[in-house]
Amino acid sequence: MSERKVRVRFAPSPTGALHIGGVRTALYNYLFARQHSGELVFRIEDTDSNRFVPGAEEYIIESFKWLGIKFDEGVGFGGDKGPYRQSERRDIYKKYVVQLLEAGKAYIAFDTPKELEAKRAEIQNFQYDAHTRMQMRNSLTMPKDEVDRLIAEGCQYVVRFKIEPGQEIVVNDLIRGDVHVKSDILDDKVLYKSADELPTYHLANIVDDHLMEITHVIRGEEWLPSAPLHVLLYQAFGWTDTMPQFAHLPLLLKPDGKGKLSKRDGDRLGFPVFPLEWHDPNTGDVSSGYRECGYFPEAVINFLALLGWNPGTEQEMFSLDELVELFDITKCSKAGARFAYEKGIWFNHEYILRKSDKEIADLFFPIVKEHCPEETMERVLQVTAMMKDRVNFVKELWPLCSFFFVAPTSYDEKTVKKRWKEDSAQQMTELAGVLENIDDFSLENQERIVHEWIECKEYKLGNIMNAWRLTLVGEGKGPGMFDISAFLGKDETIARMKRAIEILK
Repeated sequence: MSERKVRVRFAPSPTGALHIGGVRTALYNYLFARQHSGELVFRIEDTDSNRFVPGAEEYIIESFKWLGIKFDEGVGFGGDKGPYRQSERRDIYKKYVVQLLEAGKAYIAFDTPKELEAKRAEIQNFQYDAHTRMQMRNSLTMPKDEVDRLIAEGCQYVVRFKIEPGQEIVVNDLIRGDVHVKSDILDDKVLYKSADELPTYHLANIVDDHLMEITHVIRGEEWLPSAPLHVLLYQAFGWTDTMPQFAHLPLLLKPDGKGKLSKRDGDRLGFPVFPLEWHDPNTGDVSSGYRECGYFPEAVINFLALLGWNPGTEQEMFSLDELVELFDITKCSKAGARFAYEKGIWFNHEYILRKSDKEIADLFFPIVKEHCPEETMERVLQVTAMMKDRVNFVKELWPLCSFFFVAPTSYDEKTVKKRWKEDSAQQMTELAGVLENIDDFSLENQERIVHEWIECKEYKLGNIMNAWRLTLVGEGKGPGMFDISAFLGKDETIARMKRAIEILK
C-alpha cells in the first residue's frame, strides 16, 4: 500500500444541492491528497436514477470552483480511468455482477415489493440474510430452469450479495482504529437491479474504487455501517491487496440540540448550509448559499477545516497551503463536530481585516454605484478604509456608510431626543460659522480650530460632537466626526448642518 501513489476521490450524488458536510469531506480529501503529493478524483454517483435532479452536477462543480478546491481528474476534468459517471459504466458493472454470481458469492432474487412487505409483517425485524433467504424466491431456492425462464420472460430481479454468517469483519479506520463487526448482523444487500440495469451504491463504489486505483476512502461517518460489506466485497473479488484505507469523518451536528446538521437548522437559525444558492427545479424553493450571503471562499474553507480537526495549537487563521502542510487525518475527532455558524461569521470578519482596502473597495464600489452612479472609486476607497473593520460582510457596508454619499433626509427620533438639546440649534449655527471661516479643511486643521472654539466657549465637548454627528449622519453612528466632515468637504458639511438646524429647530 505504501508504494502506491495516493489517490482519493470525492463522489457526490446529483440529487440536489451540495450540503456543507459534503464540502468538508471534499476539503479533507483535497488536503490529504495534496499533502501526500497524490491525486483527487471527482466521480458522480448517479446509479439511483429516481433521485436524479437536473442541474445538480453543474452546481456541485461550480461550488468547488468558487471554493478553490481543484480536482485532478474526473467529470469535467478529464482523465484516463473514466467514464467518471456511474450511469455511463453499466457494461463495466455487469461483468463484475456475473463474476460474483458464477463464484457463488451472489444470487438472483425475484421477490416483489409486496412479497417483501408481507415477510416484514410476518417476521419482526426481518432482514434478508442467511436465516431467511431460504424462505424467499431466489436462485438458491428455485430450480435453475425456472430462474432462466423468468429472466428470459423479462421478469424483474435483483442480485443480492451472499453474506456468510459467523465471520468477524475488521475495518481498519485511520480515525477510529480497528472496527470489529459480526457478519450475522448484515443483510444480503442488493448489488444490482435489472429494472434500470444499474448497480447499487455498494457494488459500483467497490468496482470504481478498484479500477480507479483509489488508495484511501475518506468519507462521512454515515457510511461507516457500509464499510464491513465493502471489505467483504473486496475479499469476494480477491482484491485484498488493493483494498483502500478507510477514514470515516465525524458528523456535523446541529448548532443547538442533538442530531445531524440539516437544512432546517439553517432556515431556523438564519445561516446557509449550501456553498451556493440553490434553486430547486422540482419545488421552486430557493435556498441560501455562502457565496450569495457574502462569505469569502477562504473564510468558508478555514471555518470548515477546523470542524472536526485542529492542528493542536492556538492558531485559527490558515491559508489553504498552510492547511495542506499541517493536516493530519489521524487527528480528526471521533465525536461529531457542532456546527458553530457564528464562528463562520467571525472568520469572514477576520478575512475582511486581512484583505487590503482596495480589495474590499472593489467589492463595495458596485453597491455604491447602484445608489450613487456619479461616485468615484477614490471616495469609496476612503470610506472603506475607515469602515471595513466594523462589518462582517461587504454588503453590510452600505447601510452602515450610506451617509457618506447620501445626505440624511430624516433624523432618528431616539437620537434626537437624547442628543439634541435646547441650545443645540444655536451651537450648531455657531459651529457652522466657525467651519465657514476655515480655509484649510483638512482633518487636523478642523480638529484644532473646533477644539479651540469649544474651549473658548466653555461648551461641553460631548454635547457639541453628538449634536454635530446628528446633523451630518442623521443618527448616532459613524467614525470620528472630523473624519466625516473632512470627507464630506466644507460645502456639504455646512449644507447638512443648516438643513438639520432648519428641521430640528
